[in-house]
Amino acid sequence: MVFIMKWPEGKEEVTMKSLAGKVALVTGASRGVGRGIALGLGEAGATVYITGRTIESGQSAARLPGTIQQTADEVTQLGGQGIALRCDHRDDDQVRAVFERIQREQGRLDVLVNNVWAGYEHYTDGTKFWEETGFWTMPLTRWDAMFQAGVRAHYVASALAAPLMMVRKSGLIVNISFFAAQRDDRGVAYGVAKAATDRMAACMAHELREHQVAVVSLYPGLVRTESVLQANFDLSNSESPHFIGRAVSALAADPDVMTRSGQVLVAAALALEYGFTDIDGKQPRPLTVDET
Repeated sequence: MVFIMKWPEGKEEVTMKSLAGKVALVTGASRGVGRGIALGLGEAGATVYITGRTIESGQSAARLPGTIQQTADEVTQLGGQGIALRCDHRDDDQVRAVFERIQREQGRLDVLVNNVWAGYEHYTDGTKFWEETGFWTMPLTRWDAMFQAGVRAHYVASALAAPLMMVRKSGLIVNISFFAAQRDDRGVAYGVAKAATDRMAACMAHELREHQVAVVSLYPGLVRTESVLQANFDLSNSESPHFIGRAVSALAADPDVMTRSGQVLVAAALALEYGFTDIDGKQPRPLTVDET
């Protein structure tokens, strides 16, 4: 699929095939936002490496559908090249093997999307999380999961990606985060983990600026993931996972992306700037911190 995207500030129109020849890695892309990001990059013509733990549908911790190979196949169907790599991002050796393979097979990495996360299992494992009225009532493993398989995993992947990008004096690292980073009432573990994710992007951006590698945090809105569709949410101003992928693709194709490095960005606001829509043709309204 190819569609026209208008750049801000009067720049000429370009097609979303603008990432042909580029190599991307999306972590945690068996389903949900990660899958949608991989599809958005594939739609733009990129070669997309997809990591995750699920190789058999329905065998994820949350018993949700989706596998890394299914995502890779969909990327290829959209015009990119999808490559599935099973990886548990809590295991540094497995993560290092992913980057060594990308280096061996492609000799470059243009985009890293740090999407892998953990700590959501309580939504589907029967835990009565609605009875948890304070951080002291929650299992300590909640914190560990979000920081080990989330924040730390982002740090490790970024540390391995940076040298591949620095040598070419170009690249983009995107940390998927959320408005909870700026709120006090979204849970201690979750709020602190997302705030750490944002600060990581800002600090990495500072150190990588001289190497022309951009680092940003990206906030989705309410995304119609498999788990969200099972819950009772008002979806009138929601986004498909693919929409977030279009936001990442727009950033990756922007020759002036370094001007955004270190910033927290909102996917729906980028859509208004870059001129793209969701896959259903709708234009989701950007949320504010107070609305989330």
